Amino acid sequence: MAVESIELIVQSATWSHLTQVKNSSHLSTFSSTQEYTYAALLDAYSGLLSHQSIILAMNSSFVDPCMQFEFQLSLVASSFKLVTDMPSLDKIKGIKDKKNYHESLEALYQSTLKVFEDTLMVLVSKDLYKLQMLKEIAVWMNENSSYLQERIMVIISRVLAFASRKSKTHASVDAPCLGDLAAELALLCGHFNPEITQQASLGMYHLLCIAKNQNANIFQGSPMDKSKRHSNASTSPTDLEFLPKVLQRDKTKIAQHVGYNLIPSLLTDFVWNLLMKLSKPNSKTASEAASMLKLTLEYHAAKITMVSKIVDTIYRKLCQNSTHITSIAMLRVIALLTRTSPKKVIFQLMDYPVPADNTLVLMWHAASSEASVAPLVLKTLLLILKGKPGESKDSLTGKSHPSMDETNMMPVAASQALCTLLPVSSYRKAVAQFFPQLLMALLLQVFYSSDLKLITNDIPFFARDALRILLKCSGLHQVDNALQKRNCWSQFSQVLFQHHGVYLVAKTLSDYNFPQFPETLRYLYKLSVEGPRRSEDSVITVIVLTELLNSFFSSPFPEEFLVLFRNWVNDVNPSVCKLSLQKIANMAPVINKIENVCSLILAILDAFLSKDKTVVTRALITLRKLLEKLDKVTYSSLCTKIAASYCPLMDHSSEGIRSMAIRHFGELLRDMYQYTWMFKDVVLEGLVPLILFLEDPAMVVVRACKTTLEICSLQFDWSISYWLTDKNYDFEMVVLNICNNLNISHWSYLTDLISDTLGFLNSSRAYLRRGAVILLGYLAKLCSHLLLSLEIEVMLDAIDRVLRDEDASIRELAKQTKKLFQEISYGLTSSSVKQTFRRLFNFFCFKKLKIIYHYKKMSYDRNLLHVE
Repeated sequence: MAVESIELIVQSATWSHLTQVKNSSHLSTFSSTQEYTYAALLDAYSGLLSHQSIILAMNSSFVDPCMQFEFQLSLVASSFKLVTDMPSLDKIKGIKDKKNYHESLEALYQSTLKVFEDTLMVLVSKDLYKLQMLKEIAVWMNENSSYLQERIMVIISRVLAFASRKSKTHASVDAPCLGDLAAELALLCGHFNPEITQQASLGMYHLLCIAKNQNANIFQGSPMDKSKRHSNASTSPTDLEFLPKVLQRDKTKIAQHVGYNLIPSLLTDFVWNLLMKLSKPNSKTASEAASMLKLTLEYHAAKITMVSKIVDTIYRKLCQNSTHITSIAMLRVIALLTRTSPKKVIFQLMDYPVPADNTLVLMWHAASSEASVAPLVLKTLLLILKGKPGESKDSLTGKSHPSMDETNMMPVAASQALCTLLPVSSYRKAVAQFFPQLLMALLLQVFYSSDLKLITNDIPFFARDALRILLKCSGLHQVDNALQKRNCWSQFSQVLFQHHGVYLVAKTLSDYNFPQFPETLRYLYKLSVEGPRRSEDSVITVIVLTELLNSFFSSPFPEEFLVLFRNWVNDVNPSVCKLSLQKIANMAPVINKIENVCSLILAILDAFLSKDKTVVTRALITLRKLLEKLDKVTYSSLCTKIAASYCPLMDHSSEGIRSMAIRHFGELLRDMYQYTWMFKDVVLEGLVPLILFLEDPAMVVVRACKTTLEICSLQFDWSISYWLTDKNYDFEMVVLNICNNLNISHWSYLTDLISDTLGFLNSSRAYLRRGAVILLGYLAKLCSHLLLSLEIEVMLDAIDRVLRDEDASIRELAKQTKKLFQEISYGLTSSSVKQTFRRLFNFFCFKKLKIIYHYKKMSYDRNLLHVE
């Protein structure tokens, strides 16, 4: 209301002057030029009053704030045009008349400017947010070379002074435009016109006072915030109560004070505004903006928030053929932002299509110019290199799947970036520090990129190139040359060469005794203990670690590394399992020197449960090699568990694994012939599959069974060797003789053998069902006196299902076996006394079975037999 009262007084006085001028008798004596001057002043004044009244009305209305601001800004723009289009004061003073009416026109001129100033004060008094209009006026002023630039700067300075006083009384200061306005004033502080410079520095002073009050309101809260603010204040270049003239033409002081007093979001606006001015056609403005931008970031780059957006904007502007000066300035911004926000800069530079273009390479060079953050830059790149190129995660399932989406090619971009950064002299110390991490990361990327070649051939092999550069930059030129002679680099892109190529790199490094071995080994151990992100990563780790240990340690490895290999035996990746098992097998000559050899062997036994056939095969081979060298005391303590682990494998789907398990089972019996009593139960548990797989169509399995049964016959003194020879072989005679021998020496196991045999009646393989029916009949006949009624019923139910078998020969055998079971059932007596006497009689009077089925196995069709 005070502003409105002042305005009404000014308006009344001015109209009084105008009335006098209009009523003057000398008006008719004016020239046309003088008449135009009067009319222009009058139009400007009346227009400003009209705009002011509308603005005042809107301030008191309930119009949407956004719409209100936009409309009021358009009125201010119109008012600015009216002011700048007014005749100059010199022109008004040049009007000569006898009654000095030009003095009234001067008053009207000054009143017009005062209306414009008061209008701005009215806007700011209502809402400090509308200081944004001062920023727009400053922009318009720079675009308009009007003679009123000095006076407009005076108005801006006065409005800012008014706003500064008002901000001290506000509980909160909402002035988001301070950053942009500060940028405009900062450039004007270096204006060639000293009057503009003076007013701009004065305006900057008041703006920083507003910013100080804004900071005070923001930090008004917790004691921690207050102490932090006090700490910041103590490190300030000077207190804010400096003289405005300090800011005149002193860019360093401006940058320091602006960066210190503006909150991060406003300082970001300040930097963004200056960045946009680098592309201005006015070279003077661009140069001033570049200088101010550089100084601000040197002191306060850590406060910038929109780093990624700034980096992206610079990239796009550099791609638009910017001038040399502008390009240098923008690249310097990249360097300064990298100094304080390396991760943000690096991640943004990764977010472009690969391969990188020349502009992006220039930005990489700029980022590498800051040696102080080289370790942070390399850490960020290593973090990116943990990813797998071309892989993305399903947002619903979270599972990874191959993809050629550009956003998933960051690891490839990081590899290309390393090609640029590694040779930089300022990065040598950091490269030496992170050599192990870089070596393993690039080996993994070489492995992944080779797979990626199967999908696209448009991407250069940056990972391989970066690996070669790493070796050269680390003083390992001989290693690189040796690998080149072995054609390692050229063959890395071949899928079948991948693992061998990694082996060659590790082997060559070891051959040349690379000096980074200790830290590389420590890192590999740490990586192995923590576990890789992906199962395929373990393959590379195992290959490199194994080769380094082979070259620098004699077997056996230190215990901490043996633990790793023991754990890898049951890794989820079959390749890792096989590599570990292979290395453990190589340690067979020194197996007795290993402290925890029992845990190592038990881990190998666990590998028998793997779903991967190649892992099971490798585990069988490894175990056998170790057992051949293992001392008998340790061997005997484990023989029961080992024998029990072989039994399930005798019924494996792979004939190779079946034959190997059966053969190794026999070798175990032969090795432990003095300790057979210790694991007799397990041996007899494996007897059923040994008998039944005599009918296996694979000769390699049949031979393994015959060999193992021969060993059993020697251990248990059985007379079955005659019927196991190829010439005299007869399956039913083998069964008959084994059963007769069991009845004499191990009759207590007969019922257990029946239980094991019943399980094979449900086999998918016909020869097993056929053999199980025959064996079941002999065992039941032999121990009929031991069977209970309930057991007979179970056996009858099982054989009834076999009566519906698709194989006619099996059905015929099942009929005979069922008849046998029925005879046994009929012979059971309900009298417990009679049953007891019957059992006692059979214990003392052993009976020998005679042939029951007269089953003659057909000779093998040699065309169908195959040897694994």
